[in-house]
Amino acid sequence: MIRIARAEDAQAIHAIYAPAITDTAITFETELPGTEAMRQRILTRLHHYPWLVWEEHGEVLAYAYATRFRERAAYDWIAETSIYVHAQARRRGIARTLYGTLLDVMHLQGINQAVGVITMPGEVSVALHEAMDFTPAGVWRKAGHKLGQWWDVGVWQKELASPANPPEPVRAFSSVASSEALQALLGR
Repeated sequence: MIRIARAEDAQAIHAIYAPAITDTAITFETELPGTEAMRQRILTRLHHYPWLVWEEHGEVLAYAYATRFRERAAYDWIAETSIYVHAQARRRGIARTLYGTLLDVMHLQGINQAVGVITMPGEVSVALHEAMDFTPAGVWRKAGHKLGQWWDVGVWQKELASPANPPEPVRAFSSVASSEALQALLGR
């Protein structure tokens, strides 16, 4: 089941995220944030952007969210996306389904561009993004240092809707969270 993340999901989300911090360069975060910080991230982000989880039998197995790409107002119609899947739940199609729902929710809000930022070589993330019709948009060379080495970061981009001119304002996630349209997306 796909649903909106809740504050009480923080511990499960932190447990999924922790190995990416401690064992990989998938994220450039280097310190575990802790459950309370994760709870605050969820609650803060949910006002403007979607944060979704995949739950089975009461257990959160994956999560995906969007966040602001850059601070300037001209960037309001583009958002960065992230997805993390529990190691034991991979290779089951969860990522593609959850990520697709996230992109549909972003479109519902009026966001017209999604950006995936991937630590290279990132074969699994690249494959997911390209399967979801993202296209390569560039590489930031030696963008981050983690685990004793420098890492390139690739950027993938997907147009969710043709930009209107002038554009309608993006709707905050909180304004669509209880809508029938969102419930239809989550209930597929």
